[in-house]
Amino acid sequence: MLTIRQDDLADGDVRALLALHLSGMQENTPPEHVFALDLSGLQTPDITVWTVREAGALAGIGALRALGDGTGEVKSMRTHPDHLRKGAAAALLDHIVSVARARGYWRLSLETGVGESFDAALALYRKRGYAGGEAFADYTPSAFNQFLHLALRTT
Repeated sequence: MLTIRQDDLADGDVRALLALHLSGMQENTPPEHVFALDLSGLQTPDITVWTVREAGALAGIGALRALGDGTGEVKSMRTHPDHLRKGAAAALLDHIVSVARARGYWRLSLETGVGESFDAALALYRKRGYAGGEAFADYTPSAFNQFLHLALRTT
């Protein structure tokens, strides 16, 4: 059974998964185009982080950044390699969407990379209704990133 809880990023297994996430982003994207947040970047008041666990084992991590304009940004989604394709990322993404709706956001957005290493995540986002769109917040489009958006309400 999967359990999701808000996380303070203090546990070693969570920090290790974040380090894996950052290294993976850096391996697949030029350094100047990596926008993944490190530990300190995730510990700001505008970001809420959750972990998902299965029988106590860390299965994944994800975060929601409040952009201050009625929108939010999905950040730092990463599934632990031992839990790939077991539903952890889908459960966590659904949880983030639910929290965003409860907060009254009208849209969720995300920035992600391009290439084969991002295909599984893109498939999940698209299956959940995210569609490609324009850059948002302070992002600049490049050949190394893409932007997806999910409308949470029409008005």
